[in-house]
Amino acid sequence: MICLLAVPIITIAFKLFLGPGESWSHLVENVLLEYSFHTIILSIGCIILTTILGVSSAWIVSRYEIPKSKYLEWMLILPLAIPSYITAYAYAGIFDYGGLLSQVLGLNDFKVDIMNIYGLIFVLSVSLFPYVYLSTRAVFLFQSNRLIEASKLLGASEIKTFFRIVIPMSRPAIIGGLFLVVMEVLNDYGAAKYYGISTFTTGIFRSWFSLAEPSTAIYLSSLLLLLVFSLMFLERKQRGNKSYSNQLVDKVRLPKIQVSKPTLLMVSFIVIIPIILGFIIPMIQLLMWGFLTYSDVFSSSFFTIAIQSIGIAMITGITTLFFALLILYFPQWNRLTLLKKSSKIAIIGYAIPGAIIAIGVMVPTLAIDKWMIKVANELFNLDLGLVLNGTILILIYAYVIRFMAVAFNPLEASQLKISKQLSESSQLLGKGRIRTFLKVDLPLLKTSMLSAFILVFVDIMKELPLTLILKPYNVNTLAVKAYEYASDELILESSIPSLCIIFSGMIPILLLNKLILK
Repeated sequence: MICLLAVPIITIAFKLFLGPGESWSHLVENVLLEYSFHTIILSIGCIILTTILGVSSAWIVSRYEIPKSKYLEWMLILPLAIPSYITAYAYAGIFDYGGLLSQVLGLNDFKVDIMNIYGLIFVLSVSLFPYVYLSTRAVFLFQSNRLIEASKLLGASEIKTFFRIVIPMSRPAIIGGLFLVVMEVLNDYGAAKYYGISTFTTGIFRSWFSLAEPSTAIYLSSLLLLLVFSLMFLERKQRGNKSYSNQLVDKVRLPKIQVSKPTLLMVSFIVIIPIILGFIIPMIQLLMWGFLTYSDVFSSSFFTIAIQSIGIAMITGITTLFFALLILYFPQWNRLTLLKKSSKIAIIGYAIPGAIIAIGVMVPTLAIDKWMIKVANELFNLDLGLVLNGTILILIYAYVIRFMAVAFNPLEASQLKISKQLSESSQLLGKGRIRTFLKVDLPLLKTSMLSAFILVFVDIMKELPLTLILKPYNVNTLAVKAYEYASDELILESSIPSLCIIFSGMIPILLLNKLILK
């Protein structure tokens, strides 16, 4: 099973030895530098902006007593419910001629050109900063008050304490959130394509579909994969042997402090701005478009697409959860050391952009299909056609590879908190490992299992690059439908499938926030 989940990496590594396509030399001479430059600039820009938005908002809601803080805490998560490419569509319309901004200003001929790399950095950052907010907020909530008090007694100000004590101690959480941000930036296709920014992911699509050169697409994929692994290596190298454990961690939340009215207004403004930019403004624009076009979009075929999207996300969520439990527990039940060490390979898919996974899955499944067609024709004189490729089964298989880490990490974190004495006591009473798992471990993991399912469900509803490549001909999703409308310059019509994606993600995200608090 672990080998099956590692298929994309194995495929790309093997295909590299077969050489690139005919256009590779032309691509290297003319556009490879542009792909690299845009991808790096996007990543650096989003790292800076999401760090500012995510860390500042997480510290403020954790540290200061501000009105309606309970509402602000979960509202800061809401931008995750809007896929970044949909936010990009909304802001393109807002700043265009006759858009929301020109209507507010009363100037119909007013336009701001946001469809450039700086606009893309802004759009991706206001969409993705909740990854940093969530990871750092979890640390800030239980930041040791004694360390902060010690810093204050030594004469350090609140700002100096934040930068000299709080930020260094929270480094792993910040890096963890930023790693997810960078992965989403590298995976983005819809926003970059719509804004006309050439990145590695858009280049992979162009090589695969426009140039019809899978080999060139695989070479680009390998370079992007190398970039991902380089980032992981550099982060671990820079961290070195530093320890971030806090021996003075309090068992209660960090107490909130009262501030003066001017300071209160300032920190409230800092918290509210990301919510306005990342959720409220795009939602207003989408709702305006939806009101104008709902009668043209709503049809029986549209409802079929919505049901297909939700059904695929639910089936994949359950499947991913099942395999995540197997990967978590089977190595523990087996004495093979190699199996325990190699199990982590199965969760590396989230560090790989969806386009690469799609290509890594499509190439071997096409080879298997060709072999099956040849065998059926020679032995049984049957015209078999494609059996695996272009089916829901392969799409779900690719989703499982892509989002295995999303399900595995919450389960592993909860499983580590379960005392081994419980399982050992059950086995001493004559219960086998499976029965012990069903009666002891599974009830204790139910909250993390629900969290894992919600995270996978929301991610699949938003996934675009992987779905575009692998979806069956007669199956569509809301994400693809929104992209198709936007690509056909029917940007207003794209609002309805976009709103459906948002509302289907908002409820699970709000439930996830409650689970985090518990």
